[in-house]
Amino acid sequence: MKIINQNTRYTMKQIFLLLLLCTLAAACKPTKSATKEAKSSLYEGQQLQLDRTLSTISLGSCDDQTKDQNMWAAIQQSNSNLWIWLGDNIYSDTEDMQLMEANWRLQKNGAAYQAFRKKTPVIGVWDDHDYGVNDGDKNFPQKIASQQLLLDFLDVPKDAAVRKQAGVYQAFTFGPTGKQVKIILLDGRYFRDPLQANPLQNPRYTVNPTGDMLGEAQWKWLEKELKNSTAQFNLIGCGIQMIPEEQGFEKWANFPQARKRLFELIAATKPARAILLSGDRHVAELSKMELPGLGYSLYELTTSGLTHAYEAAGSEPNRYRVGKIVNKRNFGVLQIDWSGAQPQLGIEVRGLENVLLMKEKLF
Repeated sequence: MKIINQNTRYTMKQIFLLLLLCTLAAACKPTKSATKEAKSSLYEGQQLQLDRTLSTISLGSCDDQTKDQNMWAAIQQSNSNLWIWLGDNIYSDTEDMQLMEANWRLQKNGAAYQAFRKKTPVIGVWDDHDYGVNDGDKNFPQKIASQQLLLDFLDVPKDAAVRKQAGVYQAFTFGPTGKQVKIILLDGRYFRDPLQANPLQNPRYTVNPTGDMLGEAQWKWLEKELKNSTAQFNLIGCGIQMIPEEQGFEKWANFPQARKRLFELIAATKPARAILLSGDRHVAELSKMELPGLGYSLYELTTSGLTHAYEAAGSEPNRYRVGKIVNKRNFGVLQIDWSGAQPQLGIEVRGLENVLLMKEKLF
């Protein structure tokens, strides 16, 4: 009996050690749900592929989730390496976060967008209608909750730094050394001062001479991102237009002090080949201005109206405009050619059925 008891005790120890090793191994291995979450996240390294050379980038804005989503078939034909949302990614002017979440879900689960997302990584920023209030500013009471819903839509991991900060501004650098594209997405809502309404209503707003767009934390972050950029192209995106002055709706020109600060910062930091990107207007246009000391022309591509266009904008003035305004549903494409001694970049604006509406070479 003694020998049997000793053998039994020895066997039980073996079993205990085996169970302990299995437990430790299981703890080190990601759970099935965690592994699934990592693989589905477009911000996880293997999915977003930050080391990938970008040659085609597609972008757009103003997508009403209740309207037809026919544009995604055309966008998919561009075979882009990346998609950039430039705001108004849904239309949900509400303080009811359950309703907003439902609108985000409707957009995200649409068959056409789902098919596109399976092949193309997605990043983005918001504007007013997906922030939660038309022409909204820093006083929107649900901006903290709204920020998390946007980041959920973009599949940003729960532990990402942008989830812990105020505002949705982010920067990404894609590509190996010598073939880099930096994308800086500015939050023009979370910190923005209020607009000043025009009693005459034309234009809709008057100038807020001392109003700010970004808030000091974001300004400091932007300066650092521009100074430290090693990229050959630097794309700076924001929901509303930065260069145009004459249109009567939302624009950086409504806050001239902030607009001046932006341009002076770009000129002072001299990032290589900076290009501005914007949405909001339900039109597409290319604007161009000269900044003293920058050393090259500063362009802004506005592309807007994935589901609806501002057809009456055909005669709208813009002294900075290159070519004609596009007042049809559209999306933008950036084409980068890395084959020569100096990389080249051109822009296209395309519409339904992938029809070419505008084409220009920038660099």
